[in-house]
Amino acid sequence: MGLSIHFVVDPQGWCCVGAIFFIWFYNTLFIPKLILFPRFDEGQISVAAIWAYYLTSIFCIISLLRASTADPGKLQDSPKIPLTEKELWELCNKCNMMRPKRSHHCSRCGHCVRRMDHHCPWINNCVGEDNHWLFLQLCFYTQLLSGYTLVLDFCHYYYFLPLAINWDIFIFRHELALLRISTFMGIVMFGGMCSLFYTQIMGILTDTTTIEKMANCCDEISRARKPWQQTFSEVFGTRWKILWFIPFRRRQPLRVSYYFANHV
Repeated sequence: MGLSIHFVVDPQGWCCVGAIFFIWFYNTLFIPKLILFPRFDEGQISVAAIWAYYLTSIFCIISLLRASTADPGKLQDSPKIPLTEKELWELCNKCNMMRPKRSHHCSRCGHCVRRMDHHCPWINNCVGEDNHWLFLQLCFYTQLLSGYTLVLDFCHYYYFLPLAINWDIFIFRHELALLRISTFMGIVMFGGMCSLFYTQIMGILTDTTTIEKMANCCDEISRARKPWQQTFSEVFGTRWKILWFIPFRRRQPLRVSYYFANHV
């Protein structure tokens, strides 16, 4: 199944996405200019460090753009329900449409989403069956890029030798302020994404969405446990683990031999 463009009209969500994009653009612009290129010119780091930073940055922004614009699993009007699957569907009491069990109605987007995990303002989109894998990639590459940035900021002042080359006058005058801003944003993003990524991973391992956790509170969800390989394969749409890290592909729904009917 290809990912169609899904655009949510929400000014608050636009501001959140803009903030994330600004942090990405700031670090992608200034970290190479402040640290990577000068250190490479003096032979203190290899070209592999520069390529690794830009590659991580590219994967991060592509994951953000795709997670923000991908259809999370919006249900079509008047869906066709196979006779053999009628017991796996239910009526939504908000939009009066039939939907698969474990779907949820998003009040902000105004429609039901298959296996909806939550609505994320930071991507201005729901996280559902069709874009959950992109959201996981976004969390992973954001914390990877933020952690890499923090390591470079630390090494710039406490490990690398002082620079002897002539810098751009603006960079030279504002180096400390620019790096402090970078460090602050790196700490915030790394800490927030690590926490979010952990909760997402635990949800996949237990085959439970964020909405289901909130609805069941501290009660144990009575659902048979699947192997972790299967739960991750269902989210990413493939059993090839190397493809779990690639945001350039098209996700195909993975066929499973059984369906769990626990739902909200």
